[in-house]
Amino acid sequence: MKSQGSPPLQIHKLEPKVKQGLTVVITGHGKGKTTSALGMALRACGHGMKVCIIQFMKGDLYAGEWDGVKLLGDQVELHTTGKGFCGILGNPYPKSEHRANAQDAVRLSLEKIDSGAFDMVVLDEINNALQLQLVDLEQVLEILSRKPPLMHLVLTGRDAHPLVIELADTVSEVVEVKHAYRKEIEPQPGVDY
Repeated sequence: MKSQGSPPLQIHKLEPKVKQGLTVVITGHGKGKTTSALGMALRACGHGMKVCIIQFMKGDLYAGEWDGVKLLGDQVELHTTGKGFCGILGNPYPKSEHRANAQDAVRLSLEKIDSGAFDMVVLDEINNALQLQLVDLEQVLEILSRKPPLMHLVLTGRDAHPLVIELADTVSEVVEVKHAYRKEIEPQPGVDY
């Protein structure tokens, strides 16, 4: 059977005249900050790029991305360094343990950035960790300063620090317009975690 529609589009790949690694901040109180960063990681994989994701706060509740990322093979490394969200959802760990884990995440972040092995590094919930004083502003500024020129660095989480926003190339704020949680609908797999 012969197709009656238009011929398939010819696909072109854009190539920037000057390649540059970007610092991207995804912040705000709406849902979708991590999801946006994971979408960027997926997109980077499509371009043959290597990605490292370090989750500063997540770790005590299963998240679908943990197994989803495994399907991308060796293109993506995912490290969950946290003990869950400090001070919410009945998290039982003291702040000192959260800070110790966040400090481990800072060291791991610098190690991965300095390795030269990754085209993109995602620091998931680092903004929250900074706001909760699990990491220090000076540490985040050091991470930003050590980013190689061609590597993309993505920082997610609520309440991004004004200086981090100022230093970033791209900043997106996710705004909550409506959330199922407000209607007492429990978090749903594949959408919320």
